[in-house]
Amino acid sequence: MLHYPELAMPRSRTVTTVCNGRREVWNDYEEAKACFLEMMMTTDGEERDRAECVFIQLIHGLSECSDEDE
Repeated sequence: MLHYPELAMPRSRTVTTVCNGRREVWNDYEEAKACFLEMMMTTDGEERDRAECVFIQLIHGLSECSDEDE
């Protein structure tokens, strides 16, 4: 367990996403969330699942979000 919960830490405005092998650095957190929400709503199947995985991580405030299993 982290000494300080990650959700209590201040969010940086920069976020890195990896979706379907494509790495992207965003300067605006809200823009990244909007992009992945739109992707979730306009796709289906595996692509939708990948976007949903990244979107959920964005909602939780992570600075690096990926659709890959670690």
